Amino acid sequence: MTVRPAGARSIDEILAEARGRLERLTAEQTHAEWLDGALLVDIRPAAQRAAEGEIPGALVVERNVLEWRFDPASDARLPEATGYDLRIIVVCSEGYTSSLAAAALHDLGLTSATDLADGFQAWRAAGLPVTSGATA
Repeated sequence: MTVRPAGARSIDEILAEARGRLERLTAEQTHAEWLDGALLVDIRPAAQRAAEGEIPGALVVERNVLEWRFDPASDARLPEATGYDLRIIVVCSEGYTSSLAAAALHDLGLTSATDLADGFQAWRAAGLPVTSGATA
């Protein structure tokens, strides 16, 4: 094992810091906020969505372009990126990557962004609407 450089943090530390900035939601809370107008954003890659299923009506924005698509100052932003007060709920498979992604949106000034705790797996387990995936 090599010596950890000064200032380096483990992924567990980075994740804890990210989650400390969020008010994470349950599947039921996510569903209610979505019905009330929040933007539900699925960041899972295409292969994972095909295998697990999808949330009908969720906006798909893969993780590698998320910041460009939602930064109100970006030329590559989506039409849905209407301002800094936008309520975005990020969904990944199990709620890890989505926490990091929501914290990155906070860094852009989108401080109403959050994520679905336990991700798509929690959504499906709660019996909320999904399309069938290969492993669903």
